[in-house]
Amino acid sequence: MSELLKNYLGGRWIAGAGAGVALFDPVLGDELARVDATGLDLRAGFAFAREAGGGALRAMSYRERAAMLAAAVKVLQGKRDDYYAIATANSGTVKNDSAVDIDGGIYTLSTYAKLGESLGERHFLADGESARLGKEPLFQSRHVMVPTRGLALFINAFNFPSWGLWEKAAPALLSGVPVVIKPATATAWLTQRMVHDVVEAGVLPAGALSVVCGSSAGLMDALDPFDVVSFTGSADTAALIRSHAAVTQRSVRVNIEADSVNSALLLPGDVPGSEAFELLAKEVAREMTQKSGQKCTAIRRIFVPETLYAQAAEAIAGRLAKTTVGNPRNEAVRMGALVSRAQLNAVREGLAHLQAQAETLHDGSKHALVDADPAVACCVGPTLLGTRDAAGSDTGDHIHDTEVFGPVATLVPYRNRAHALQLIGRGQGSLVASLYGSDPQALAEAAIELAPLHGRVHVVSPDVAALHTGHGNVMPQSLHGGPGRAGGGEELGGLRALNFYHRRAAIQASTATLNHLA
Repeated sequence: MSELLKNYLGGRWIAGAGAGVALFDPVLGDELARVDATGLDLRAGFAFAREAGGGALRAMSYRERAAMLAAAVKVLQGKRDDYYAIATANSGTVKNDSAVDIDGGIYTLSTYAKLGESLGERHFLADGESARLGKEPLFQSRHVMVPTRGLALFINAFNFPSWGLWEKAAPALLSGVPVVIKPATATAWLTQRMVHDVVEAGVLPAGALSVVCGSSAGLMDALDPFDVVSFTGSADTAALIRSHAAVTQRSVRVNIEADSVNSALLLPGDVPGSEAFELLAKEVAREMTQKSGQKCTAIRRIFVPETLYAQAAEAIAGRLAKTTVGNPRNEAVRMGALVSRAQLNAVREGLAHLQAQAETLHDGSKHALVDADPAVACCVGPTLLGTRDAAGSDTGDHIHDTEVFGPVATLVPYRNRAHALQLIGRGQGSLVASLYGSDPQALAEAAIELAPLHGRVHVVSPDVAALHTGHGNVMPQSLHGGPGRAGGGEELGGLRALNFYHRRAAIQASTATLNHLA
């Protein structure tokens, strides 16, 4: 039987009382480890985090907490090889895809360490200027942002066990708020190991960072009014969280990132062979295959002028055909596995659902697996679907409503820009849309039109072909989140991320008193 990974709660490592749930290698099928949270005293562990962890963090200045994050970065950088090995085994990712998760998480943590340094020795943040409350400027109001006196509970998805941890934990810890992380069971090993390494290095106060692996049962029950929850996952689970008594009765603050049918749009005027056209084809293929399409920001719908439908299909399919799929340990492989058999089944079911209203332009089932047994490996080739006529794109609801969380995307023709924007809006709110074109004015106008529907609009023109960070790459300097079905949440965005972990209050006092706040 494989090792039972321990939880870290209440300032100590503790194993669950049950047999545990096994984690598997999605390519070889080997059992790797087990996780279990049975029998944990969550209320006591959460209380320790709030009191010991929160108290110690709040006693530090922003600059001191930034130094703490920088120290954690050094710990993680020294263990990168271990993390890559875990990602290969447990997530089935090739090296470049593992880097998106591992190095992306460390980079985000490092970014917040640098941002925190700029905040100095303060223990709270000013919010705006003082405002007079009367005719004379002797009694005024000043708003401040102070760290919440609770903890931050993170319930994360399986696709980014490293980045998902640190993109949430970095701004929380910098804010002075202790963290309890609940990683998705299927890929919990990497999260648990990273927490283990940082905790054992002693760079954080006791109780500042905890990890619970296994079932999430009871986690929401143990929350208090000043706690916050950040969830990444399905809309169904998000609805359960929002309806929990901790939220509806105790007013626990919630941030949600849920389903997202993200788009890529080629504006009219750029023909096949143009740089903008080629940039679209290249980015779509990359987004479909990176991490086997298991990214909440991946491109799911591709919109092109109806006159370019056939050429776009050929250009994208040609790139996908070159993708080698299979065992990530083989250097010839460019796309690894889905994370589990359950995920493989979900992708196959979702693909069949989309194919009921779309044609298959590139069939992923034709990809022969490299160094992997099809009967065991959770691998699937990239599949490009399409709706050939623009009128059909209006009536086919599956492609606008269904997110297949794998290497699957649908090509959609449009009649004019207004039609394209209307079709994109049928996604009911997404994390990101990317625009491709060469006319700066047209790109700017379209970006503003798309902004209300998305958390981020990524504009790619020939002048930034070698500079842009990628449609699906979430940078800590920019907002991550989206309206509507994407969950309505906001993460990152530089120092904006700290707002979620602070409480705003107005202090009404004499001008002399308010001056001392500065």
